[in-house]
Amino acid sequence: MQRVLSTYRYVNQPLSASLLGEISQAGIPAIEIFCSLRHFNYRAPERVRELSDMLAEHRLELHSLHSPTERDSAPGRDSGVPISISDTERIRRLDAVDEVKRALEVAEQVPFKFLVQHMGHGRQSADPRNMDAAFNSLENLAVFAKGRGVIIALENTPSEIGSPSSLQQFIVETHLNDVRLCLDTGHAHMDAGVDAAVELMREGIATCHVHDNHGEKDEHLLPFEGGIDWEATIGALAAGPLAPAIVLELKDQSSGKPTLEQVCAAFDKLEKIYEGKRRTVKS
Repeated sequence: MQRVLSTYRYVNQPLSASLLGEISQAGIPAIEIFCSLRHFNYRAPERVRELSDMLAEHRLELHSLHSPTERDSAPGRDSGVPISISDTERIRRLDAVDEVKRALEVAEQVPFKFLVQHMGHGRQSADPRNMDAAFNSLENLAVFAKGRGVIIALENTPSEIGSPSSLQQFIVETHLNDVRLCLDTGHAHMDAGVDAAVELMREGIATCHVHDNHGEKDEHLLPFEGGIDWEATIGALAAGPLAPAIVLELKDQSSGKPTLEQVCAAFDKLEKIYEGKRRTVKS
């Protein structure tokens, strides 16, 4: 089981050498970076060069980037303007595609495997016009990503357009064979359940966002702190054809929690379950 920590836990602070040093010292070998300009300015070549140096210094692997989801808000605002590759307004959609390409260009200096991408934003529907817009965007982006050694992984989200069934149907119907899937356990738990999501997405899952909640809000809790049945969830993943990376995607809850010690303890518990389930599958 590959251990990866998403920097979403630290998205409200700049990505720094000291932070990466703490992650490395905790024994976590790889990270996923959340693309928010205030956290990591993926547009700035000098910031990307700094990232390359910091990763090398602390012997960390860049497993993936999470594609930008919004343009950063101005001071005093809680959220920014959504970025959606399924926007039916052509100018806004092309602008979103350009922004995603800026994130993908990071791979020209710092290689990474996956770009985790949302199909839409908010509670967007799976209207045929939205799906056509998403196809036009991803047809372009998949080629751009492949040229940089990156695979786009579509994440299931709490929306009709991002539901596991919509994503699976979308890939089958569009024949975008270079596009894979990112299972998000927390989002699936708020929908029809993680088991149902794994069953629908199984063949395409390349990486996983792992976090917990109580079924109502996207809390991004540590595993075992919400309502997900982790024995069943990890068992379903272990039964798949590939062993996807387990990316802990957590929120800063309060008072500096979860700590890296708590993160590593959660990894230990998940890994123990995973190894037991894999032995059962092989036997």
